[in-house]
Amino acid sequence: MPRPSEARPAPAAHRPRVRRFTPAEHRVHRATATLMAVCVLTAGCLYLPFLAELVGRRALVVTVHEWSGLLLPVPLLLGLASRALRADLTRLNRYGPHDRQWLRAALRRRGGRPAGKFNAGQKLYAAWIAGAVLVMLGTGLLMWFPHLAPLLWRTGATFVHDWLALAVVLVISGHVWRAYGDPESRRGLRTGTVDARWARREHPLWVPEEAEGQAGEPPGEDGSGDGGHTGDRGPRPAV
Repeated sequence: MPRPSEARPAPAAHRPRVRRFTPAEHRVHRATATLMAVCVLTAGCLYLPFLAELVGRRALVVTVHEWSGLLLPVPLLLGLASRALRADLTRLNRYGPHDRQWLRAALRRRGGRPAGKFNAGQKLYAAWIAGAVLVMLGTGLLMWFPHLAPLLWRTGATFVHDWLALAVVLVISGHVWRAYGDPESRRGLRTGTVDARWARREHPLWVPEEAEGQAGEPPGEDGSGDGGHTGDRGPRPAV
């Protein structure tokens, strides 16, 4: 008969953890999120009358909004110097049969959602937000420098910029809401490591860098090779 202290599971702080993100990736995410938040808040001050009256100094708000939007791609461009970030961008841009299975299970609210380091939802979000930022940047430049295009183009750019901004706010709100419901995922971004059991449950096809390359096995995130069976093995704890 085990003693009560032996029957209880180990505290979360003492469970094995695996490396998920590097400090460079954390800084890129934090800087990008900060610039995006500034863009959204200043846009609110420009378009919502009660915020405009509360903040005032419209010319300053416009300047901050323009420059925060212009600087939005900079953290990612600087982060490309990180090998780990480039590898994760490749993962985000690679889709396999398991991603379709994940989407079908998510739409039907079922379990059994296979995922590599990033699930299909995260991949779609990353692709959508990247495209939205590029469109917002292009339309914003047309609004900032009106002499670059005729009036018809500027009118269309304003329409696209405004409505896409609303869509961005809604999508980011969903992203934050999902992150709020998954403390371990947020902890991974904050500290760089995640609980090994969480990784095996949420990302069963993910093979951390510590385990990749052993016995010539590929990572398996594209569903090919021996990597497709990594869900049985699970990620290896960080040293």
